[in-house]
Amino acid sequence: MLNLQLSRRRLLSRVGRGSLVIAAGAAGLASPIRRSSASDPIKIGVATDLTGPLGFAGTANANVARMVVKEINDNGGLLGRPVQLFIEDTASNESVAIGNVRKLIQRDKVDVVIGGLASSMRNAIKDVVVTKGRTLYIYPQLYEGKECTPYIFCTGPTPAQQCDELIPWLTKGGAKRFALPGANYVWPRSLNAYARKVIEANGAEVVFEEYYPLDQIDFTFAVSRIISNRADVVFNTVIPPGVGPLFKQLSDAGFIRNGGRLACVYYDENTLGINPSAEIEGLASCLDYFKAVTLEDPVSAKIQAEYERQFPASSLFAAGSAATGVYRGLKMWQAAVKEAGGTDRDAVAASLDHAKISEAPGGPAEMVPGSRHCRMRMYIAVAKQGKYELAARSPSLVDPREC
Repeated sequence: MLNLQLSRRRLLSRVGRGSLVIAAGAAGLASPIRRSSASDPIKIGVATDLTGPLGFAGTANANVARMVVKEINDNGGLLGRPVQLFIEDTASNESVAIGNVRKLIQRDKVDVVIGGLASSMRNAIKDVVVTKGRTLYIYPQLYEGKECTPYIFCTGPTPAQQCDELIPWLTKGGAKRFALPGANYVWPRSLNAYARKVIEANGAEVVFEEYYPLDQIDFTFAVSRIISNRADVVFNTVIPPGVGPLFKQLSDAGFIRNGGRLACVYYDENTLGINPSAEIEGLASCLDYFKAVTLEDPVSAKIQAEYERQFPASSLFAAGSAATGVYRGLKMWQAAVKEAGGTDRDAVAASLDHAKISEAPGGPAEMVPGSRHCRMRMYIAVAKQGKYELAARSPSLVDPREC
């Protein structure tokens, strides 16, 4: 099931391989010389993984950008000007990404760059965009926090928004002993450092914490230690391709059958199908959006339906894959450009610092002034027979507690 699922995603991620230029309301390629005419297009650059292991997520992010730009242009453009979209493949490869992002800055002269999935990708391209390129950068993915660089705005959930909601919910349900297996890079280590504090503050304990190479698929020894330490929650930060084998091996060892629960804060509808449903039954996730939200929120239902209408056979619109962060980021940037009356970086950044939007997937959102991070609603969902059911929702917007 895992190999079939990942092969399907790799096939989907090859749609639109390479550098794409979508001209919305303007013909031809962009001029390499920046112009200031009021009739010139406003330019958005998207840097995301169209190919590589995360291509399924990047494809959805590019689709969301297309959808938002189409909506803007269908409604007369931005400040009376057409919006032009440029998409570059970061290919899950930092070296490739740096060269392609330079094209957005130097050749296409974009006014903003949005994208990046892994934290290592953000760190690789941010200097190209912000320091050398003197361009605004919006990072849309959930991440480990502590990105406080000026001109970088983060529109995905932070550890506080996920852990402060999910972990107390787990402990109220009886969880006392947490295992923390993770991939060996910055996001799992930083998230787990925060998670450990919240776990202990809620009267529980961490009985296992270990990190593995990103390509590891044999977790026999780890599973044995998780079982022997009598963990009742596996708070997972192993990522594909390792997460599928880990969950299967835990299931085969009887972890779920004997009352254990999986928890994984990036798990969304895109990753739900990696394993057969029985192997992850009861898995709990905490994100800013699940498709199940559409059953209670008409705005979310409208956005979800429009995405599925425009991209019926493509990667899913899902929060853990940053699609909601892309939507939120572009809409906030649109509001900031309107307020600033132009695309000057400093003016837009000043407006974006307090931007608010009333309609977005999962509900309204707003920047916390001075932090360049978003308040947003958070939801806890549980996997049941291959689908998510909402188990809890924040009563108000949750603060990112960053910068």
